[in-house]
Amino acid sequence: MEMPISLPPFHLAIPVSDLALAEVFYGQGLGCETGRRSEHWIDFNFYGHQLVTHLVPELTNMATSRVDDHAVPIPHFGLVLEIPAYQQLADRLCNQQVVFLQKPMVRFVGQVGEQLSFFIQDPFGNGLEFKAFRDMRQLFAS
Repeated sequence: MEMPISLPPFHLAIPVSDLALAEVFYGQGLGCETGRRSEHWIDFNFYGHQLVTHLVPELTNMATSRVDDHAVPIPHFGLVLEIPAYQQLADRLCNQQVVFLQKPMVRFVGQVGEQLSFFIQDPFGNGLEFKAFRDMRQLFAS
């Protein structure tokens, strides 16, 4: 499948228990600009996508699933970045001493879909994965 030149931005709403902490993590930590907000939610520009953190008083624990012999958080969301942007974000998070659920690594080495990947968790238990492919045609390869 050929990758389109431009993709429509997605909208994702996630639960958080503290909006100020969400603003620190997504705004200062990941470098996302804030958009509209209320006392119950904040919009973030998540690399051109609309990520909305909604204040939810009780959060549930995250499950995991095995992928490439690693436990990955379920559910999770994230981005497929170009390699330089991936490396810049990984370096930024390392410099901030962020605890990685899975440190930056190469997954599926020598297989279809080989990719750079790391997982982090926001302060509310939401799993995030950032990845990069040396060959973007591998994104949907089988």
